[in-house]
Amino acid sequence: MINVPLAVLDLAPVAAGTTAGDALRHTTELARRTEELGYHRFWVAEHHNMPAIASSAPAVLLAHLAAHTSRIRLGSGGVMLPNHAPLVVAEQFGTLEALHPGRIDLGIGRAPGTDQVTALALRRTMEGLSAEGFPRELADLMNYFSGEQPGPITATPGRGEQPAIWLLGSSGFSAQLAGLLGLPFSFAHHFSAQHTLPALALYRQSFRPSRWLEKPYAMVAVNAVCAETDERAEWLAGPAALSFLKLRSGRPEPLATPEEAAAYPYTDLEREFVAQRREGQATGSTETVRRQLTDLLERTGADELMLTTLVYDIDDRVRSYQLIAEQVAGGLRRSA
Repeated sequence: MINVPLAVLDLAPVAAGTTAGDALRHTTELARRTEELGYHRFWVAEHHNMPAIASSAPAVLLAHLAAHTSRIRLGSGGVMLPNHAPLVVAEQFGTLEALHPGRIDLGIGRAPGTDQVTALALRRTMEGLSAEGFPRELADLMNYFSGEQPGPITATPGRGEQPAIWLLGSSGFSAQLAGLLGLPFSFAHHFSAQHTLPALALYRQSFRPSRWLEKPYAMVAVNAVCAETDERAEWLAGPAALSFLKLRSGRPEPLATPEEAAAYPYTDLEREFVAQRREGQATGSTETVRRQLTDLLERTGADELMLTTLVYDIDDRVRSYQLIAEQVAGGLRRSA
């Protein structure tokens, strides 16, 4: 049995009554604290046109986080490639890698991380959103780092300063592509739990050894809210469930307070939606979260777990990661 590294995915949540600046300062505090607690890596996600999420510019935010930490790996979970020219991504993350060598991860996603109207405002073309366009743009990006890009263009920084490249996914497409390219793969179990096991199986079946990896390496992202009691954790998790419900119904809002979430008049259909969203995640006391994460490891065989904790108050967010680091992490192991 081997210990499983733990990582953090943060969305820089904008809580009701606060500002985007508050959210970014809280994310900075969380990066510092999770580094102290021994977490292996800290990623931020790219989203746009979402009032509850302030992490719309991962490269900029990562530069700030790198200046306020010293050891923890930092990365994007992810940069949504359809929104950007590959050369721009190569230059941005080449700069980060040049400034902080050996600490930068470039997680790449295929979805735009927003609605199509906003995606067009970002890129003004739908080409990169297609299944055909994504592998070609990914190849261009990787070639900018390696210097194998045909033509006169050189990414500076970029060439020779390649961060660790990951593919992210919530279905089988990126899983298979990551396997074929021999790249590490991170699966979004936190919002696509029904596809986790098929995607991981496809990744491992498709894997070809590469200059980056000799064997598959899979990380699974999971919602995790840990508190002193199950009841307290369920209370803290209420705003995230309500936020996701409103997002899916086209009514995105800043993250509600636990009191507001508890008072929300859920319909039976909405309660069923929230219950499905919670399946396979980790919410509860340290004993409950240990059992839930152990079960996830047994089912997925993940090489690493990435925890995302969306709660209203930054102190509760830090406390959740602290409890898991100090009372849960030591017992999380998988077969070699």
